[in-house]
Amino acid sequence: MKSVAPKKHLGQHFLTAPDIARKIADTLKFDTFKRVLEIGPGTGVLTQFLLHKTEDLTVVEVDTESIVYLENHYPQLKKRILQQDFLKMDIKAIFQNHPLAIIGNFPYNISTQIVFKVLEHRHQIPFFSGMFQKEVAERICETAGSKKYGILSVLCQVFYNTNYCFTVKPGVFHPPPKVDSGVITLSRKTDFELSCDEALLFKVVKTSFQQRRKTLRNSLKSLALPKNLTEDSIFDQRPEKLTGTAFIALTQKIENGSFSN
Repeated sequence: MKSVAPKKHLGQHFLTAPDIARKIADTLKFDTFKRVLEIGPGTGVLTQFLLHKTEDLTVVEVDTESIVYLENHYPQLKKRILQQDFLKMDIKAIFQNHPLAIIGNFPYNISTQIVFKVLEHRHQIPFFSGMFQKEVAERICETAGSKKYGILSVLCQVFYNTNYCFTVKPGVFHPPPKVDSGVITLSRKTDFELSCDEALLFKVVKTSFQQRRKTLRNSLKSLALPKNLTEDSIFDQRPEKLTGTAFIALTQKIENGSFSN
C-alpha cells in the first residue's frame, strides 16, 4: 500500500520542525518509568526522537493514513501502534500496572480531555509532557491569583509539579495554527497522599470556577452547605485566590461538615 503523508485530523496541526521535536523528546526524564506512550504521532516527527530515548515506545493513533505512514517509515513500531481513541483507551488493561509516561503534540480540541484522563490515571502516569495551545499550557501552569488560573491549574498542581518549558510559533506546523503553542511537563508529586475525598475535591473545584467572579460562599451555593460552615472566612475568597492546598483544606471542611448532595 502506498505511503502518503496523512491529512490533518481531529484538529491536529502536524509539527514539521525536527529541532522542536527533539526539544520535546528531551523533556522526558526516565527516573520513575521506562515505558512511553505517544498520543497522535501523525508523520512521526516526534516519534523518531522518542525511539532513540526508549526501547519501550507505544503510539496511539486513530487515523488510518497516519498508521500506514508510520508502518512504512518506522517498521520497528508495527507491533506497537494502537489504532484507538486515547480518550476511550483502557490504559490499565493495556499496560497492566506498569508506570508509563505520556507525551505528544496534542490536538487542540481534545487536549483538555487528555489532561483530565491523565489525572484520572495519575497513579500509573508519573510523567506527562507535550504541546498544547499556548493559552491552555499557560493555564495549566498558572499560579493562584491570576485570571488564567482555573480548574486545570488547581487539579494539575494538586497532583503534579507543573513546568512551562517553551513557546512554539505557528510557522513550524502544517497547516499553521492561528495561535502560538506551548510545551509543558507534569511530574507527579512524590510522597503525596490526598487528604480529602477525591470526587468531592473535583466537584468543589469545578463548581467554584463556574462562577469565578463570585466569592466561594456564592459560587458553592448549589452544594447546599450549612450556614455555620459557610461563615468560615475561607468562603470570603474568590476561587482564583486559592492554591491547590487551600482547595484541599476547603474540601476537608466541607467533608467534615454536614455536607449534602
